[in-house]
Amino acid sequence: MTNSGTKAFGKPVTDALTLEKFSDLSAVVAGTTDRQIIWKATDRILSELIGHKLFSVLEYDHKNGLLRRCYSSRPDSYPVGGTKKMKSTPWGRQVLMEGRHFLGTNAADIRWAFPDHGVLLAMGLQSALNLPMRSAGSTLGTLNLLDGSGHYRQDHLIIDRQIADILVPSFALADH
Repeated sequence: MTNSGTKAFGKPVTDALTLEKFSDLSAVVAGTTDRQIIWKATDRILSELIGHKLFSVLEYDHKNGLLRRCYSSRPDSYPVGGTKKMKSTPWGRQVLMEGRHFLGTNAADIRWAFPDHGVLLAMGLQSALNLPMRSAGSTLGTLNLLDGSGHYRQDHLIIDRQIADILVPSFALADH
């Protein structure tokens, strides 16, 4: 896939603002060992570039098949440290095992993907963009954005994919 013609909010992905945000995030990742600082910067940048009502970062524990929340923009509803057993679900096979994104655009997609869909739907979250962060053929974790119905589109994937790739080295860091 090429970037030509790919747009986010009507602007080419190669626009100066998007490239500046990628550069800003790369500088944060290179300049700190504190993952919470990295996740908070990611939250801000993705909010500016794509938008979200809930952003979370989940770390994947292969041995136990669990996702553990290591960052949440809404800790009141989705606290850090919370876990989900998702490996054996269709979503888990797609995202965790096969390393493919999940793009959900409506309430039916949210119900299909998430066991906690009742909470998400009650929060008005009816679309999702989940991207695996991978290295050496293995899923390290996921970036998760949720918003209202129809918010996320295929063209958002190129921005989110670039952000996920920038973040991969941060999974080698211990939480501080």
